Amino acid sequence: MLRRIPQQFFQNTISVALKLSSLFFFLSSLSNHGYQVKAHIFIYGGCSQSKYQPNSPFESSLNSLLSSIVSSSSQTSYNGFAIGNGSSTPADAAAYGLYQCRGDLKISDCASCIQSAVGQISLVCPYSYAATLQLEGCFLKYENVYFLGRQDTTLMYKKCSRSTSNDVEFFKRRDDVLADLQTAIGFRVGSSGLVEGFAQCLGDLSSADCSSCLAEAIGKLKNICGSASAADVYLGQCYARYWASGYYDSSSGAIHVSLLFSYACFLVYSSNEDQVGKTVAIIVGVLAGLALVVVLLSFLRKAFG
Repeated sequence: MLRRIPQQFFQNTISVALKLSSLFFFLSSLSNHGYQVKAHIFIYGGCSQSKYQPNSPFESSLNSLLSSIVSSSSQTSYNGFAIGNGSSTPADAAAYGLYQCRGDLKISDCASCIQSAVGQISLVCPYSYAATLQLEGCFLKYENVYFLGRQDTTLMYKKCSRSTSNDVEFFKRRDDVLADLQTAIGFRVGSSGLVEGFAQCLGDLSSADCSSCLAEAIGKLKNICGSASAADVYLGQCYARYWASGYYDSSSGAIHVSLLFSYACFLVYSSNEDQVGKTVAIIVGVLAGLALVVVLLSFLRKAFG
């Protein structure tokens, strides 16, 4: 007996495919801007399960919030906003948000990264009351409840390199770098020999809370990643990274593939909530695989052509 495929199946498939195609064209438009592409690499995203209705008071506040964030990012690398929380507005209209760029980005690169993040967050988290998006060069978050300044050390993302080191000198240098990063107030870069790293706290943290957050992030780097040659840990309000010199020297083609694969995996994961979602995930996985091959071949042709 043939089983009728629910209409939601087609809607989910089309929705995710459109997101992948949007990302593909986005990558193509950035192919000649190496560092800018790195700044736009997708690290992680998170969405609330609760959704708002289209044309609701919250959507209006959120649109104003995101517009203010884009405008502000051309002037400063961090800012926080509260929209629609006045006494004359409905109780469910308030939107709170902040953004922050990595401390070593120029303002023009910061603005470009935030503009990209604002465009992506509506694709990653459509109609969500709360959403978080971390790109390589910038961070964006909004919620319908006040969260600014409240400490959050939730582990959001971790990555440990497959390559490891047993060199005693490497561990000494790594620990020196991490000890230096733990003293960061805001953004800090550290190096010792062939080991480099950087760390950053969100601008809404006090100095004491920043130190506490970084201490926890660095502790997780050591405990989770052990002898890895490179490691990243992102907590709710801070992150820390170290690497052996040369580890992140990759081609622009590899950067494009990394971005597409990370984003595709997130979309598959966010669609994988039921049996229909599993079928959607399989189809999207095939589409993502084909897209990866196309992107990789185009960059190999450009490199060796």
